[in-house]
Amino acid sequence: MAKKTAIIDLGSNGIRMAIYEKTSRYGFYILNEQKVKFRLAQGAYEQDNILLEKQIKKAYEIIKYFKNQALNFKCNKIYCIGTSALRDAVNKDELVNLLKKDLKLNIKTISGEEEAYLSGFGAINLLPKLEEKAICLDIGGGSAELCLCENQKIIKTFSLDLGTVRLKDLFKDKFNKLEKHIDAYLDKIPQDFKASTLITIGGSLRAISNAIMEKNNYPLNQVHAFSYQANDEIDFIDKIINCKNQELSSLGIKKERHDTIKMGALVFYKIIKKLQIKNIITSGAGVREGVFLKDLFKHHKGFPVNFNPSLKSLEDRLVKFKSSSLVSNVNKLFNVLEDIHYVDKKYQKHLNYAARLIESGLLLSFYSNHKHSAYCILSGLNFCIKHEDKALIATIIEQHGKKINYENLKLNKLLPDENTISWLNFILAFCNTLNKGKENELCNFTYKNKTLYIEKKTNNFIIQEAIKKISKPKSFNIYINDEEI
Repeated sequence: MAKKTAIIDLGSNGIRMAIYEKTSRYGFYILNEQKVKFRLAQGAYEQDNILLEKQIKKAYEIIKYFKNQALNFKCNKIYCIGTSALRDAVNKDELVNLLKKDLKLNIKTISGEEEAYLSGFGAINLLPKLEEKAICLDIGGGSAELCLCENQKIIKTFSLDLGTVRLKDLFKDKFNKLEKHIDAYLDKIPQDFKASTLITIGGSLRAISNAIMEKNNYPLNQVHAFSYQANDEIDFIDKIINCKNQELSSLGIKKERHDTIKMGALVFYKIIKKLQIKNIITSGAGVREGVFLKDLFKHHKGFPVNFNPSLKSLEDRLVKFKSSSLVSNVNKLFNVLEDIHYVDKKYQKHLNYAARLIESGLLLSFYSNHKHSAYCILSGLNFCIKHEDKALIATIIEQHGKKINYENLKLNKLLPDENTISWLNFILAFCNTLNKGKENELCNFTYKNKTLYIEKKTNNFIIQEAIKKISKPKSFNIYINDEEI
């Protein structure tokens, strides 16, 4: 099993390398990611798709650097792929042979359909699970890929020569001709590409999502799994298309995107309208993750049921002492108190995640370790989970049994009601305190006549004093082994 895998992606707008490290069979995280903004096909779209010699040499030097970096990180596998700019180039063999001869590196040129598949495969496996149909849209520098998905499976792919760099080089500022060109291509999209949800992939679409987040003062600075309603932001996307270049920064678009973002926004806008999209989900995962996951799932269909690769990876790396009893106890207490907490049963999953990760911050420091754990969750629990879910998990850990001041919670725009947070916070902190006496001790809970009865092997003054400090959402008595607390 290769522990570290590097994926080098030679695109039309840049060369990127991502390094993935496995922490177990399916648990993994992104160890390193690097990007060099470089346009392999610069000038080629106007010259019959012939790559310039100087561009070939630069691409070689960048890939050589990335390979050396991968070796420094002790990567067991290195995959190198080329997308639109390379597959369109009539003289691509010059670069392919150079890499093979000098670097012993085989670069695979993937077709538009393969690129669409890999982008969609990476996205649907690392985003929160979608039951309904969705269309993945990956706008790159040389092409735009569409992928129709249903029930976490890819049904159909389609590729369009509508990349941002390609359109910029071919049309400059001739927007009238550009719009007609885009419309003609979009008319080729198969009729069965129908869904209300669009998953957006690629730098231009992530840049637009980041701008929307900044405009709306979104509380979590993470673009992967960020979602919004198309109708709420369609005017803002139109504003990006029609503003002057010097106004793009004020709209939240980084300078490095100024020369191509309008092209991407225009293709995006027209696809939203043509396909009648209602919901938009942003994916930070795409073709590189698709290549990695295809290798990871080589002998399997995918992740096991209810498995989260980021949760497992955080546990593997950061949780030194795993307590199965804490997970069991929070579930038992949640169920025993269901007649008084009125918390939706779906939030039991959040309690499970929190119980498994509550100690993840201890490796950084004992002091304020619950704040460190919350930070680890917000920063590292990235895949297969909604923003709202990880915000709740991090919050109930960070509150550490304190009385909830809902208005002052920094992520309250993403959180459920105060009653839910208060009870989850209490149950987690309470069961974690019960664990102080003896690791992996299972407790028995009973609730009757406004009294919570607990049976456990150990009970001492330290546990009793710690329990008294925990804020209860509702007044009731507590007995441990028939001793009132």
